[in-house]
Amino acid sequence: MTLRQERPVLVYDGDCGFCKQCVDALERLGTDARAVAWQQADLDELGVSEGQAADAVLWVERDGTVRSGHEAIAAALTTAGPIWKLTGRVILLPGISPLSARTYRLVADNRSRLSRWLR
Repeated sequence: MTLRQERPVLVYDGDCGFCKQCVDALERLGTDARAVAWQQADLDELGVSEGQAADAVLWVERDGTVRSGHEAIAAALTTAGPIWKLTGRVILLPGISPLSARTYRLVADNRSRLSRWLR
């Protein structure tokens, strides 16, 4: 059962150092979301599965709408300042969205390697 949230929720991999650093950066930008590691989240309440959460970053709107991957990042950016709002919209443009999706997947599939570089 999905409950209406007070703020959007950004669900990320709390075991991933790269993911955590990205979430920290989004928080510094002033995104209007509550960030929570999927390992500590009440996934049932958010209306998402463990598989969804393990596969990609998720953005759960207040009404329960779920976006994942590059669409989640775009949604997070659109709640930050004006430049970031524009960036979030550009990510979803018809000619750019497929490239954004592939780039997101490449990064997500290699996040453990990226985490090692950050040490």
